[in-house]
Amino acid sequence: MLKVLGAQIKEFRKDSILTPVFMILEVIMEMIIPLLMASIIDNGVNAGDLNHIYKIGGLMVLMALIGLWAGLMGAKYGARASTGFARNLRKAMFENIQTYSFSNIDNYSTSSLITRLTTDVTNLQNAYQMVLRMAMRAPASMIIAMVMAFSINARLASIYLVAVIFLGICLAFIIPRANTYFRQVFERSTLFPYTTLFRSMQVCRKMYPRYAS
Repeated sequence: MLKVLGAQIKEFRKDSILTPVFMILEVIMEMIIPLLMASIIDNGVNAGDLNHIYKIGGLMVLMALIGLWAGLMGAKYGARASTGFARNLRKAMFENIQTYSFSNIDNYSTSSLITRLTTDVTNLQNAYQMVLRMAMRAPASMIIAMVMAFSINARLASIYLVAVIFLGICLAFIIPRANTYFRQVFERSTLFPYTTLFRSMQVCRKMYPRYAS
């Protein structure tokens, strides 16, 4: 399944690669700023060195601007990659449906095919964008923060490490159960009846244009 979906990325591979790169760059800039703030307090305020404060303060502004630019570029390329992926996937699905025989078409209702081409593709588009952005940003934030915490004080950072492991165990316990509930709710709240109703309304408007208004 993943191989079939990945084949639809096609010309948007570059955007798919640049998105996590910019996300990681944004995280690095965000993690460097607290270290610069600590330097201002330790070597600037305590020592009364205004030159150091101005110098590091300007560097903090530069890091913030680079992080802002990286975030904007990540959002831009992520949106382009996900929408391009959805476009290619929707086109491939439509072309595949055109090759169905009448016996195959009888197995799928028109409402089902419409839902596949609209709602399901949109869900895949949103999921792909989250993979490119959040799935890269969250682990990068944890790893970089862990490295910087240990570089400052390994003893205090060990508490942070224990907390991360505990939260990971909790998530591993919650995710399978939440996935089960999600599948149950999704099976009950299907969109096919609403799509069928919408199609019926469109047909009535075409058959009776005088009463459409």
